[in-house]
Amino acid sequence: MRPATAWQAMAQRPAGFLTSSWPWRSLAYLAGGVIVGAIAVLVFTAGLATGIVLLVVLLGIAPLVGLVLGSTVVASVERRRLRLVDLDPVPDPHRTPEAPGFKAWVATRLKEQATWRELTFTLISAAALWWLDLLVLGFSFGVPAVTISSVDGDTWPWAVFGSVVLLASPYTLTSWAGARAAMARTFLAPRDQELGEELREVRATQSRLLDSFDAERIRIERDLHDGAQQRLVSLGMTLGMLRLDTPEDSPQSELLTQAETQLMTAQQELRALIRGLNPPVLADHGLVAAIEDYAGRFPIPVTVDLRLPRRLPRKIETTMYFLINEALTNIAKHSGAGTAAVHGRYHSDLLILDITDDGHGGVDTEAGSGVTGLADRVAALEGRMRVSSPAGGPTLLHVEVPCRFA
Repeated sequence: MRPATAWQAMAQRPAGFLTSSWPWRSLAYLAGGVIVGAIAVLVFTAGLATGIVLLVVLLGIAPLVGLVLGSTVVASVERRRLRLVDLDPVPDPHRTPEAPGFKAWVATRLKEQATWRELTFTLISAAALWWLDLLVLGFSFGVPAVTISSVDGDTWPWAVFGSVVLLASPYTLTSWAGARAAMARTFLAPRDQELGEELREVRATQSRLLDSFDAERIRIERDLHDGAQQRLVSLGMTLGMLRLDTPEDSPQSELLTQAETQLMTAQQELRALIRGLNPPVLADHGLVAAIEDYAGRFPIPVTVDLRLPRRLPRKIETTMYFLINEALTNIAKHSGAGTAAVHGRYHSDLLILDITDDGHGGVDTEAGSGVTGLADRVAALEGRMRVSSPAGGPTLLHVEVPCRFA
């Protein structure tokens, strides 16, 4: 699957990034930002000046309200522009007015929190963002143009510097475009309270199911530990007592040996099952230690690079453990990989995981594969998951989950 954002494009396709469309999309996004920002500055300056002047005679409220409502237009344009560097569409957070007519529309918009967030974004865009867009474009292309065109015998180091800046410009543009798009999504995406009642109920149901599965998993683990495992221990003691009364060279002794071997195998399998249902290392030491422990027992080498500021909330920690567990199991079963890696960071209230392997790739996310179950786990936490798996490999599973510490 193709990358969903500009940042993912740089991370997932380091070899083919320069020949992809992402640098050009980033260039178009930033150039458009300069144009939209400059127009917004002119319109808002004129509207604000007119409103202040007319406010003296109590007629300025209309231009000022117009500026607030105009921000919704800027936000609408920005949502469309975001598709250049973020393929996931940003839903419109505004609700339909309860009554027809312009007056009802204005009243509805002025009462919505989304409108005031859009006004904030528009002011930030007009005051700073488009200037930063222009600065990045100027640095990426203006500096090389000046230094290279003015080269002579004494200034050739500047020409070298300009050439380096020009060669790095695809990464410079895409990095800033990705950061700008992430900030814009923060302001322009709908909040939970602005989502429809039906969608909120779906998310609440997903959360309840996740809690229910977690509680059921713990119950099963406890029942197996206190029930089946104890019975197997008791059976082992009975076989041991029977061994004392059985001659070593009798046929019964050989049958007892077979029974003890099968009992030992059953106990090992049951312990592995219990440990998989509720790993003690996860409960006692957290996600990082649990994944390192699991990777140490994995049939292929797994590099673990998880750096978290503290233990995650229980629901996220448990879900991420079983997600990584299932993803690695899929790698061992289906990818033909020789190595795998788990990379994780926490940044700005977001847990970001990358699970990679050097297998043959070709994962079809639409064919109902094991990836579907992973996506369901992520969706239950209101996160996003993307898969890059070209034929011939490598495969990258990218997960982003909102995570806030209490």
